[in-house]
Amino acid sequence: MKAWLYTTLGCHLCDQALAMLNHLAAMGLGSAEAEMAIETVEIADSPWLLESYGLRIPVVRAEGRSDELGWPFTLEELKAYLEGR
Repeated sequence: MKAWLYTTLGCHLCDQALAMLNHLAAMGLGSAEAEMAIETVEIADSPWLLESYGLRIPVVRAEGRSDELGWPFTLEELKAYLEGR
């Protein structure tokens, strides 16, 4: 399983979202054969990303999903999103 976190430097909410993702990964979200990989995407590196996500970060997108989960979200909501619920 792979998850992307759209973020930018100095975003304290993004730090919270990353901590949630790391917690879920450490608790074994995903199977033993396919552990969760988390990739952070710096939105400031692209004008398009900055325009798309600048007011919405942090935003999480899970592999295989067309929708995204935008802040605010709880740990339970994040887990449900990543599990496809």
